[in-house]
Amino acid sequence: MTITIHKPESAFNGTIHLPSSKSISNRALAINALAGQYGSLPDNVSDCDDTRVMINWLQAMPPLIDIGAAGTAMRFSSALLAVTDGTRVITGSERMRHRPISVLVDALRQLGAEVDYIGEEGFPPLRITGNSSLQGGELLLPGNVSSQYISALLMIGPVLKQGLILHLDGDIISRPYIDLTLKVMSDFGAKVGWDDDRTISVAPQGYTPTTYQVESDWSAASYWYEIVALSPDFKVCLPLMFANSYQGDSEVAHIFKFLGVKTEHTIDATGAPCVVISKTTFKTERFDYDFVNQPDLAQTLAVTCCMMGIPFRFSGLQSLRIKETDRIAALERELAKLGYHVTHQGDSIMEWDGSKQDFASLESIDTYEDHRMAMAFAPCALCLPHISINNPQVVSKSYPLFWDDLRKAGFTICEKP
Repeated sequence: MTITIHKPESAFNGTIHLPSSKSISNRALAINALAGQYGSLPDNVSDCDDTRVMINWLQAMPPLIDIGAAGTAMRFSSALLAVTDGTRVITGSERMRHRPISVLVDALRQLGAEVDYIGEEGFPPLRITGNSSLQGGELLLPGNVSSQYISALLMIGPVLKQGLILHLDGDIISRPYIDLTLKVMSDFGAKVGWDDDRTISVAPQGYTPTTYQVESDWSAASYWYEIVALSPDFKVCLPLMFANSYQGDSEVAHIFKFLGVKTEHTIDATGAPCVVISKTTFKTERFDYDFVNQPDLAQTLAVTCCMMGIPFRFSGLQSLRIKETDRIAALERELAKLGYHVTHQGDSIMEWDGSKQDFASLESIDTYEDHRMAMAFAPCALCLPHISINNPQVVSKSYPLFWDDLRKAGFTICEKP
């Protein structure tokens, strides 16, 4: 299916209810299960593909678990299965079966887990024979691996007989996601923390069952920041956004100051915390930023800067190569369709010099089974006659009601098979 999006005919000043945080939801689901609460769920858990696949297997405990395209769920679930008695196979989509997982498997094996590759070495599917009496101990990992590997190991730490001491070597990327994991673990009673800037200790004392509420998703909020930045007269209220959020992507409020978006933290009519975002007259002439701690915001910012004519140099993008797609390559291809020649250096730097070429027609944007490609490009309708998106259903991975919310804000969306 392809959709074509046209900009609103009038300004929007209203409320958009975002999905709850996928990052927090998946952590809370895993830890909630490790606390023995398999029969209940945290409050306000996200209704997206990544969380649904976690919920489905946690409630059914099937011998074969298909995680689909949910990378976070694959990594968290693999660690969780290692400490859950029984033998199960975990697999996923074609793309998932080509996403590396050897760093996590090697670490689990060092802790005593029984994990076997069924197909290609280093990639799912995996056969995991779980052991609720796994000993644990000390691990050394490179600090520049995906924070999801680190978080997966940390979360099982409290149920290991000896706990876990995790040493991280070299540069540590995505530290806010590690800190998010530690905070959610602490909320469930875990004794965990940084011993120094490279060592994390987890005591073997288990989790405490607790009632837990998930806040709204700052990553999802980024697309509304983009919309406000590209529109002269949008003002959007986003409920359940916390000023002191656990989420690393809450940095989006600071980042978009440079692109002319103001954030006001306030209380809505129900008494819940919210943010109100609106346009200012400020616009930076150039934007350079290190996304090592917020890699999921890179696509949104790349598209926004191009649409606003702001040259940029983004670094810290090394994890984008192994996401749902190669996001650096995908951005280069799709922005080229709109006349923007974005280049890269190695695996961690992407830049645009501000030049733009004419294009004969508006080609449809391909999404590569990547929800963030669809949502990052959709706001381009504010700057172009229209924008067409192929396979728009990919947004269900993190923001199932995204297209409905765009319609609510006045965008016209036409579908064709």
